[in-house]
Amino acid sequence: MELKRVVVTGLGALTPIGNTKDEYWDGLISGKSGAAPITYYDTEKFKTKFACELKNFTVTDFIDRKESRKMDKFAQYAMVAADEAILDSKLDLETVNKLRVGVIWGAGIGGLETFQQEVLNFADGDGTPRFNPFFIPKMIADIAPGNISIKHGFMGPNYTTVSACASSANAMFDALNSIRLGHCDVVVTGGSEAAVTIAGMGGFNAMHALSTRNESPETASRPFDGTRDGFVLGEGAGALILEEYEHAKARGAKIYAEFIGGGLSSDAYHMTAPHPDGIGVIAVMKNCLENAGLKPEDVDHINTHGTSTPLGDVAELKAISEIFGSHAKNININSTKSMTGHLLGAAGAIEAISVILAMENGIVPPTINHSTVDENIDPELNLTLNKAQKRDVKVAMSNTFGFGGHNACVLFKKID
Repeated sequence: MELKRVVVTGLGALTPIGNTKDEYWDGLISGKSGAAPITYYDTEKFKTKFACELKNFTVTDFIDRKESRKMDKFAQYAMVAADEAILDSKLDLETVNKLRVGVIWGAGIGGLETFQQEVLNFADGDGTPRFNPFFIPKMIADIAPGNISIKHGFMGPNYTTVSACASSANAMFDALNSIRLGHCDVVVTGGSEAAVTIAGMGGFNAMHALSTRNESPETASRPFDGTRDGFVLGEGAGALILEEYEHAKARGAKIYAEFIGGGLSSDAYHMTAPHPDGIGVIAVMKNCLENAGLKPEDVDHINTHGTSTPLGDVAELKAISEIFGSHAKNININSTKSMTGHLLGAAGAIEAISVILAMENGIVPPTINHSTVDENIDPELNLTLNKAQKRDVKVAMSNTFGFGGHNACVLFKKID
């Protein structure tokens, strides 16, 4: 069967550097850091005392107070980003066939704060299990797309993909295939996460995964820098409206880009560490290019997973050099995690939005906070260091990898 073409017609973003798609983009191209001291709890006894929290965000500006109390933060963030994307798409909710509109979402953890609080409340009590009746529905990772579909009446496929930090990229690839194969006309996709909690920070600190640059939080996320010491935890959500091309064209929709392919692979190596030779990463980029029907030399821009960890950054760049060969030096490579921090299950979504907006605006956001050369990184690679660079981006790739060896890669192209 002939696969249907899939395009992006709406975007929504709620991030540590901007609470809307436009604010997020302005933050990216200006090289804004979202890292700051944590405000949600007392960090005195924690190794890491900073994160990339949302700024100036009040959920009741978007969701009724009574309804918001039934949702964990990760689900609240999903609702806000999805609503922005739906509005941006100008989709007519009165006439669209809602049986053919799906919601496929990504979350690596789900309602961590809800789980944490309910367990702490029980531990502080007398042993009587007085749990909130909304405890389970607030906590489960699949509740975010459930809430989106309930609000808008979307009755197509509805589920969450969970593959750690690759979750929302996995969701986007599933959404792409749902439309390609004719199962849906429209899919709301993306991801959300809200893990800046005592359990989240404490757990990642115990793994020695987080930066401890407490004296200078805003410079702590420094992908590819020789002094990087771990990632910075972020929170938020990204949403994309994917639509079958003829369906979008028939209603005169604005088309941001064509979603032309994706790939998945596994490192099959270690619970948390990447394969040092980037074998799984090589495989996922190769899979993605083949799925899209493109050659390596077609790619202009790659938003890397680039978390600012000593092992991961080097392995990914080695893999890029392996796949793209001499063309690698012609690609604008960057890591927007240098600004947003690592949004875990939401990372793939907000980074896909970044590459789409780079295509639309002809400018690639920078990798900020770079000051020290890493001798293990090829100096000929253009890592778009410290300042945005103008570039006519026709094809852009975004990489997202997760604990457990999960690798996902997505490709977008300027619409013909």
